[in-house]
Amino acid sequence: MEELWELRKNIEEQRYPEALLLIGELEEMSREDKLNKIYSYAVILLLHLIKQNAEHRTTRSWDFSIFNSLQQIKRTNKRRKAGGVYISPQELKELLEEAYPLALKKAAIEAFEGQYFEQQLETMFDKEQLLQQAFQLIQDS
Repeated sequence: MEELWELRKNIEEQRYPEALLLIGELEEMSREDKLNKIYSYAVILLLHLIKQNAEHRTTRSWDFSIFNSLQQIKRTNKRRKAGGVYISPQELKELLEEAYPLALKKAAIEAFEGQYFEQQLETMFDKEQLLQQAFQLIQDS
């Protein structure tokens, strides 16, 4: 990474303000990576919850995808050495809201063998209740 080379150079040349700026950039890049991973797993989680709620059934595959998504969200969000989490519960709620449209679009393709468009599928369950269910599952995992 070019940033690490530049950081090393700044430290060796005792240009600490520039080094601190680079450290801030690296921290932000790391956080963005974590958020992107959590977002991806949130889409998968919501996709399968949508299918379960719309079709009023489940499969072992869907159950496993939900379980795996929950585990990966929890694992990715955990700060190992510093303790705590990368995103707060409020940010997690916002992330679920952001992930919902993509999950709904994918669920419309998969649920009921793709018979319904997103708007039609969305009438088969309560969106807010589903988002709350997803949030609660993450909190409880």
